Amino acid sequence: MRIGLKKKKTTSGAASKLLAMAKKLSSKPTILFIFVSFMLFCAFLPVFAPLPSFSSHHSHRNTVNRKFEIANDRFWKDGEPFQIIGGDVHYFRVHPEYWEDRLLKAKALGLNTIQTYVPWNLHEPAPGKLVFEGFANIEAFLNLCHKHGLLVMIRPGPYICGEWDWGGFPGWFYSMNPTPKPRSSDPTYLQLVERWWGNLLPKFVPLLYENGGPIIMVQIENEYGSYGDDKEYLHHLITLARGHLGHDVILYTTDGGTRETLEKGTIRGDTIFSAVDFGTGEDPWPIFKLQKEFNAPGKSPPLSAEFYTGWLTHWGEKNAQTDADFTAAALEKILQKNGSAVLYMAHGGTNFGFYNGANTGVDEADYKPDLTSYDYDAPIRESGDVDNSKFNAIRRVIARYSSVPLPSIPSNNEKARYGPIHLQREAFVFDMFDFTNSTNVFKSETPMSMEYVGQLFGFVLYVTEYKAKRGGRILFIPKLHDRAQVFISCPSEESGARPTYIGTIERWLNNKVTLPDIKCHSKINLFILVENMGRVNYGSFIFDRKGILSSVYLDKEQVKGWKMFPIPLHNLNEMSTYNPITQVAYSAFSGISSFRKKLIYKNGNTSKEPAFYSGHFLIDKSSQVKDTFISFNNWGKGIVFVNDFNIGRYWPLRGPQCNLYVPAPLLKQGDNFLVILELESPDPELVVHTVDEPDFTCGSSGTSLHQL
Repeated sequence: MRIGLKKKKTTSGAASKLLAMAKKLSSKPTILFIFVSFMLFCAFLPVFAPLPSFSSHHSHRNTVNRKFEIANDRFWKDGEPFQIIGGDVHYFRVHPEYWEDRLLKAKALGLNTIQTYVPWNLHEPAPGKLVFEGFANIEAFLNLCHKHGLLVMIRPGPYICGEWDWGGFPGWFYSMNPTPKPRSSDPTYLQLVERWWGNLLPKFVPLLYENGGPIIMVQIENEYGSYGDDKEYLHHLITLARGHLGHDVILYTTDGGTRETLEKGTIRGDTIFSAVDFGTGEDPWPIFKLQKEFNAPGKSPPLSAEFYTGWLTHWGEKNAQTDADFTAAALEKILQKNGSAVLYMAHGGTNFGFYNGANTGVDEADYKPDLTSYDYDAPIRESGDVDNSKFNAIRRVIARYSSVPLPSIPSNNEKARYGPIHLQREAFVFDMFDFTNSTNVFKSETPMSMEYVGQLFGFVLYVTEYKAKRGGRILFIPKLHDRAQVFISCPSEESGARPTYIGTIERWLNNKVTLPDIKCHSKINLFILVENMGRVNYGSFIFDRKGILSSVYLDKEQVKGWKMFPIPLHNLNEMSTYNPITQVAYSAFSGISSFRKKLIYKNGNTSKEPAFYSGHFLIDKSSQVKDTFISFNNWGKGIVFVNDFNIGRYWPLRGPQCNLYVPAPLLKQGDNFLVILELESPDPELVVHTVDEPDFTCGSSGTSLHQL
């Protein structure tokens, strides 16, 4: 095997001659760029904005004689042939204090390149509000890659897929008029892209390889051939990227390894490099042969830009796994003939907050939301563990083709059990609202989407009233995204009219609910708590508004007169102005609570009414602050916050994920606070347990593992 490495090398003189013959000079762009400002509820001019001719890259001219390029169907780094052995590590799925840990483990796996997406919605959570701190500090992540000698392939989209909410597009698109049409030549959409990339891409200029940084390639769009074939759109993105980044950096597309996807998703010739992706069960070399047809002669080094080490898992499915030795052997088929590959994923991480994506099956109602865990059965596990058969098998293969000795393997991060955490109910969700005199309410004859009421993630409560009818009534919502719990109450009752749980409507079942006949001297209150479980991120049904998106019917009669109450639970890397989680956590241990004054119905621990629960656990010494998992066995469905950080959704009743990962940097010496929003069925004992390992055996689906 080592003999093959020698064949790759040439003298630098020979390499220079070869490259000189293969290169083509490109001219500088001269098209004028016009920035067009915009406001959230304003219409955009229905014309294409001219493309840029930025000169920002000129101030970072190559003064270090570094060059990464393509010639003779090979990658070349500083005049020497180079084989990309890379892996995806997404900075936004890893706590920033663990970025270095995961990169060192990726390097120990044998990787020389890191690939990462850039999710637009994380960096621009509201129009014009740009965030590049915390989990969104992409420049810090790229500098860490550079520090450890790892090259970077960056994927700024604007569409990323990635099992991330709406493929990275901001949910506030749906609040605009006109609504942008993503992944197209729609002028409104392109103006937004130009604005976003105008803020993002200049950050990459000093980090380009030619300027002394780690970035060797920049992807345009992502798997576009699986969605559309608008070549004008792709050319627009290419021109825009060249205007910011110059003509030396390699731009690339990635598409599935079929003729149809490549025909639709890339551009033939040397305008852009066409890469492919495929799984472990496919023969790579016929796909690489097809890839060559879409690149200019001599410009098609075989590259699988997504070589799948595992697969994603949806709620209700068996946990996906791929065999370690089979995966490693498939990788070797690529490397042994000087092919390049990027492992997807090298390290999956976690869908913290509300950012998990979703998929669909035969239609948009066949909705499949992703787990909080994005472990992906990757060689570096969700918690950073590397002591597993897949890591070792892949490392053994890579070691045979690496041009340098591999670093020693770091140890797994230590885990801790902090014992059981006892909780108490602090507030019913419905007690957060004054339904008769609330300022935080939207009123409309028909239901409004979540995006229109400014609640992009989480929950919105829809409230109306109706007349009782002997024998009960049938509730039907033709278009619901994604899951609704239905409650009724009689406001004239002396009991205070606690809402009574009636049933749950789920998008994928499109089921109806029967409202019972109750005696009430006034109209009956109807409460529908709707959860956004993640926007579809892939396929033809990615246009995925949330909330109640149609009229609501009782016995085929349209219900009118609605109030919409946003529920302000903060997402990853953001804090809301009004934060009930902080208030609940603080009040639970200070004895002061505006919520508690309302809680006169606290008898009994179990209730179908959604409520906040709080607890705490003590860590005596700083040396005891370690990774842990929280087990939600015996709980129903909900969201959990640790020290005011949204660690994600749990749903052990559906499975397969039982435990949520808690990175040590979220914890602290002393008291650590836990707040749970349980939607339907809390543990009767009101206790959760901290454990030291993941568990994917919950629900009827989780009893056995799914081998791909």
